[in-house]
Amino acid sequence: MEWKIFLSVFATVFIAELGDKTQLATMLFAADKEVGKLTIFLAASAALIVASAIGVLAGSLLAETINEKLLHIIAGLGFILIGAFTLYNA
Repeated sequence: MEWKIFLSVFATVFIAELGDKTQLATMLFAADKEVGKLTIFLAASAALIVASAIGVLAGSLLAETINEKLLHIIAGLGFILIGAFTLYNA
């Protein structure tokens, strides 16, 4: 396993998911005393796994048609634009 990549992806996704609407929705479900917490955990985990699988599949397909360096540039610009948009609206 490529631990450097693993830790980089883990840290990036973990930080991105903190406090977002996915986590807030999961907290709201968990606040219901009549619902099993393990069920909520497993369902939320499965949803994140499926969403991540779609991301990996989409990235793999893009990498077959677009130069990897260009893909990195597009992704970087996308993150910069999202950050600028967020700061502008703050």
